[in-house]
Amino acid sequence: MAASITHNAPDQEFTIIQDGYTAELAYSQPQQGVIDFTHTFVEEGLRGKGVAEELARAGLAYAREQQLRVRTSCEFMQHFVQRHPEYQELLEPAD
Repeated sequence: MAASITHNAPDQEFTIIQDGYTAELAYSQPQQGVIDFTHTFVEEGLRGKGVAEELARAGLAYAREQQLRVRTSCEFMQHFVQRHPEYQELLEPAD
C-alpha cells in the first residue's frame, strides 16, 4: 500500500488518505487503560484493498504499545480480532 497511516490522537482516529479517498478507524478511551474501537469507515474508492485491515493492525499495535486493554464496539473490529488470535490477549476481560 502506498499511503501511510496517520494517528490523530486529538480526534481519536487512525486515518489513511490515498488517491483522494479516506479511510478511518475511530476510537474512544472510556476509562484509564482501555481503548474502544468504535467505528471503521472506508470510502468506496479504497474498499476491497485491505485498507480496513491495515487500520485494524495499526490500532491494535498502538493498543499493544500503550499497554491498553481493547474493546471492540465496532463490528468490523470485533470480527477482525476474532479471526486473528494474536490479538486475543489484548481484549478487555468480560464482566
